Amino acid sequence: MKLKNVAAAGAIALVSALALSACSGSNSGSGGSGGGSTNSSSPSSAPSVDYSSLSGTITAGGSSAQANAQAAWSAAFKAQASGVTINYDKSQGSGGGVTNWLSGSYDFAGTDAALTPAQFTQAQTSCGTGGGLNIPVYLSGVGIIYKLPGDPKVNLTGQLLAQIFSGKITNWNDAKIKAVNSGVTLPSLKISVVHRSDGSGTTANFTTYLSQIDPTDWTSAPGTAWPNSVGSGQQGGSGVVNTVEAGSGTIGYADQSSVGKATMAAIQVGTSGSNFSSYSAAGATAAFEAAAQDASQGADDLTKKLDYTKITDSSAYPIPLLSYDVLCKTFKDSTQGKLTAAYLGFIGSDTGQKVGAQNAGAAPLPASIIAEITKSLADVK
Repeated sequence: MKLKNVAAAGAIALVSALALSACSGSNSGSGGSGGGSTNSSSPSSAPSVDYSSLSGTITAGGSSAQANAQAAWSAAFKAQASGVTINYDKSQGSGGGVTNWLSGSYDFAGTDAALTPAQFTQAQTSCGTGGGLNIPVYLSGVGIIYKLPGDPKVNLTGQLLAQIFSGKITNWNDAKIKAVNSGVTLPSLKISVVHRSDGSGTTANFTTYLSQIDPTDWTSAPGTAWPNSVGSGQQGGSGVVNTVEAGSGTIGYADQSSVGKATMAAIQVGTSGSNFSSYSAAGATAAFEAAAQDASQGADDLTKKLDYTKITDSSAYPIPLLSYDVLCKTFKDSTQGKLTAAYLGFIGSDTGQKVGAQNAGAAPLPASIIAEITKSLADVK
């Protein structure tokens, strides 16, 4: 989806306002000081970085979950760096984005799943000295969307999701679904599962969640490819959302920024109890702070592993999605490397995170992660 003019204007206006506030502050650097804090609220001041002398073209693509945020980020960045053109192709999905980046076609790739060890090793060849880096840039959630007559508000547990998406529960009025939806009228209607057909980091996040929360019912290994023959596959998050919305009895998953007017289920927090959480940016941040563990694959790499079983706070949304931009640590063209690092530094700054929150409903990354991003990108050549 193309960023609407009003959203682009909003992104630019936000940057202008933050830049004015920075003039009276003492903050410097491309990403804020962070101070190692895990407070989810970003500092209010904007980075005092001058991008006006930059010029060139950045070519990238991948994650469709990042699409709306990337449109806002590029508009806001170009407002400060008029000589820079940023082309981001969301049609590739995370899998296609990483493939194109590894082949040298992209300066960076957006992906909702960090590079696998095999891809990280391959990057040692395609990038040369230093290999590749996973840089977290976008935090949101995997929304579970459905379409039922009368649009009832539905609660679902991790176990129910595992059983539905593995084909073990096939009707909406199954006793197990009714048990957590007291007072809700559920139709006797076949469940039609919709999933991604392309290589998708959103799929990787969702299948990782299922395998951790209910390994008994979900026995498939997590990955970017949908692992079974249940349901129908659709291209991109928008393809899943459109198919769910056009059907009846349908259910699927998508990054919340792609959901639009589709109805999202409330998901049980943890594996027991009566706490069911709907998506919110604050809930995604709370979940990330509970679930994230360092899983660095090398110097300056910021891979994070999410342990969904650690999410027990009733205010948290239990299926957070962390998306990365991956780039080479050493570019063959150092000027291009510095240009790409400057743009990703803007994305990972206090200002960039506010732009993503305002225009794509993203959850701002914690200050501690912003500080890590600044440090890692400083070493890109």
